[in-house]
Amino acid sequence: MKYLLTLHMNPTLWATLTDDQKNGVYEGHGAFIELITGSGEMVQTKALAEPTETKTVRVENGKPQTKTGPFVEADAFLCGYYVVDVDSEERAVELAAKIPDAQYTAVEVRKVVHEG
Repeated sequence: MKYLLTLHMNPTLWATLTDDQKNGVYEGHGAFIELITGSGEMVQTKALAEPTETKTVRVENGKPQTKTGPFVEADAFLCGYYVVDVDSEERAVELAAKIPDAQYTAVEVRKVVHEG
């Protein structure tokens, strides 16, 4: 079963972390990637740009309207994700807890129900 593990970051919280804590997160991702690659559970991972670099598009009266910024204004933003292929939801949750960001913010675990 495939699961999407989404990472959300609060820039205000991130700014309070020490350089050592930030480096621990970066290094932790390297170790996590090594773990799930070695176990054969890695499908894909991506890191995403900050909300200030986001374009939101809506079509109004048949014409696309574009604004800079996220669709939803919030304290935290989607900053990246992993897709893992695991035997159970319990394993997906176990892996989510190993993502270094989980010590500072939530990691969301969602089952993939359709692939195109």
